[in-house]
Amino acid sequence: VQLQASGGGLVQAGGSLRISCAASGRTRSSYLMGWFRQAPGKAREFVAAISYSGVKTYYEDSLKGRFTISRDNAKNTVYLQMNSLKPEDTAVYYCATTPYDSILIHEYDFWGRGTQVTVSS
Repeated sequence: VQLQASGGGLVQAGGSLRISCAASGRTRSSYLMGWFRQAPGKAREFVAAISYSGVKTYYEDSLKGRFTISRDNAKNTVYLQMNSLKPEDTAVYYCATTPYDSILIHEYDFWGRGTQVTVSS
């Protein structure tokens, strides 16, 4: 499985951004797709995840209401809509996939390269 994240950029605080993750190669039909982020000097952290059907979604508690994860299986693409962005949302955002119903970072086995999101104050 190859994952390619895109759509990052520079946005002002309070603005919105949608980032995408396209999967290719031997994609799995039963998997969770997740977004993680890593700010400078900090550990990578969970952001959101979605089941293959889209029925199950998971969010880091502090991001609920601002971030929305969705997917289009016909395009093998997962999206992360980010609203009301804050400077502390600045990070490299990574997409990843796991065969488990899990938000634990160590259970994600395929990772994309990440896309930079910078929120200016």
